Amino acid sequence: MNIEEIRTYCLSKPSVTEDFPFDDTTLVFKVLGKMFALTGLNRQPPAINLKCDPEKAIELREEYDGIIFAGFHMNKKHWNTVEITNLAQKFVIELIDHSYDMVVKGMSKKLRDQLI
Repeated sequence: MNIEEIRTYCLSKPSVTEDFPFDDTTLVFKVLGKMFALTGLNRQPPAINLKCDPEKAIELREEYDGIIFAGFHMNKKHWNTVEITNLAQKFVIELIDHSYDMVVKGMSKKLRDQLI
């Protein structure tokens, strides 16, 4: 999976927008204004930061040592950095979905009702 495929997938999810709030190379995906994924467009190897349940985050880091690690420049408890080149597309999509769902779950009912 490459960054363009990730971008296409993230934008296909309900109420997702993209922007560059930090600089001109860090692409951020938000659901109703809440960040669930970001990636450095110039990063090598390509990677994406994704929100994750804290217990699952630790399990993933142990199982995929050197490929999934504590979120770079993020809250290490809730975010993982995932190097995407050595993982199956289906698994990367599952991780994106988990991140999106974690963010939506943390929203108020009023916000969740706005999802389109």
